[in-house]
Amino acid sequence: MSSSAFRTVPTSADVVIIGGGVMGASIAFHLAEAGVRDIVVVERDDLGRGSSGKPIGGIRAQFSDPLNIELGNRSLRAYQEFPHRPGADIKLDTVGYLFLLTSEQQAAAFETSVAIQNGLGVPSRMIGPEEAQKLCPYVSTDGLVVAAYSPADGHCRPGLVVNGYAQAAARAGVTIATHTAVTGLDTAGDQVVGVRTSQGRIACGTVVCAAGAWSGRIGAMAGVHLPVRPVRRQLAFTEPLTPPAPRIPFTIDFSSSAYFHNSDDGLLFGLADPGEKDGFDTTWTPEWLELFRTVARERAPALADMRTVDGWAGLYEITPDHNALIGRSGELSNFLYVAGFSGHGFLQAPAVGEVVRDLYLEREPFTDISPLSADRFRHGAEIRPEAHVV
Repeated sequence: MSSSAFRTVPTSADVVIIGGGVMGASIAFHLAEAGVRDIVVVERDDLGRGSSGKPIGGIRAQFSDPLNIELGNRSLRAYQEFPHRPGADIKLDTVGYLFLLTSEQQAAAFETSVAIQNGLGVPSRMIGPEEAQKLCPYVSTDGLVVAAYSPADGHCRPGLVVNGYAQAAARAGVTIATHTAVTGLDTAGDQVVGVRTSQGRIACGTVVCAAGAWSGRIGAMAGVHLPVRPVRRQLAFTEPLTPPAPRIPFTIDFSSSAYFHNSDDGLLFGLADPGEKDGFDTTWTPEWLELFRTVARERAPALADMRTVDGWAGLYEITPDHNALIGRSGELSNFLYVAGFSGHGFLQAPAVGEVVRDLYLEREPFTDISPLSADRFRHGAEIRPEAHVV
């Protein structure tokens, strides 16, 4: 999508969405589809350059928390229907997700989660080491206790999703202002009344913060506490493989968070560095790969010596309990927020777009998202940590 066509910033809007990633684009699409006309999406860079910039996004409904299962499952269906609504090819590959479990404790926890998932319509199941190896021939069964697998999960391309939503939104009249940084928010009483940007001020009826790892900064401009911290995550691509790699699930060694899956004519490797400090640095450091190779030598030995040709670093937006922040501010009644998805934002974006549409229209969302209010950390409410974090 050409940025230059979307540079003009109007002086007023009913809804200003801050952030042009997958969340902002999904929200813009769902609002426009529901008939909301006067919408501006403000993005300081090009669309999808923040956390949504990753080359391949996993999509799954395998979670431990019922609310995350529901958001993931509804989004899976939306991604399956994406060619028809909003109408774009997103290179969806339904290869399944395979969690490799190496302790009885992990096995017991995942068995509990699979039962909850099955009750919510997710076709996940526990499988033995041999079946896991059949699904993913790279896997070594040594030390593997059991695995969890759902054939309905898979991956697709975040950039295509962002553009698909954004183009449909633009066709419906949404203004998309790229290369437009938010510099401040004006409030009066319990309302946000204006969004100050590098291209001018926008008087507004409602603001939606969908700024990913930068959401804490946007919240602070309005006096709203959004406890989101940025953490770098890195991945790498192998050289083209001959013979080609078999078609494998999105495979995760749960103990280490190391994961791998098909990517074009090779494989993609990823792993969360437990020593990574908070910050906005997205420099890719090839030395990081040694962490992945160390795990691979034990769990998938053939991967350990594969040559890589490229890599990428992006930001996760982490909250204290690894669950998202979704809701309406208690202090500012027209400030809505979606942030802190802790690595599962892309896979929940379609459902979250629906939820924000309904919050804006004051309709009942398809599921109760009140447990995801940012206020949960202040009020000492019960925090439900998400166990299936990668």
